[in-house]
Amino acid sequence: MTSTDADTAETNPTNARVIVTGPDEHGLAAELEDRGATVSRIPEIVNSETLAEAGIESAAILVLTDLGEASAIPVAKEHNPDVRAVSYSRQSLPEYAKAQADLAIDPDLLSADVVAEELLG
Repeated sequence: MTSTDADTAETNPTNARVIVTGPDEHGLAAELEDRGATVSRIPEIVNSETLAEAGIESAAILVLTDLGEASAIPVAKEHNPDVRAVSYSRQSLPEYAKAQADLAIDPDLLSADVVAEELLG
């Protein structure tokens, strides 16, 4: 990403880079893409290597749908302290991840289209 691209992404959140991890049964990634976000998906185990490959260094938002992978939050924050960590799951975040998560959303309460709109504002 060039500095111009980075500046544009910061001023226009619809150009944001978003990483969605785990299964996406509610279609949040597609809703984010429909609103102009660049979405990378990590369907497998989330670790430092897969986060780096997905572009965590320049990501604006990390979405976890499988909270069994909640350890991805502190790992992502090590790579990019400014990334917004969001859980989109019916499950509760483990205690160790709650302090570093920015937002926890239950898909039964907010649909994917509403969440995408709120995240990209």
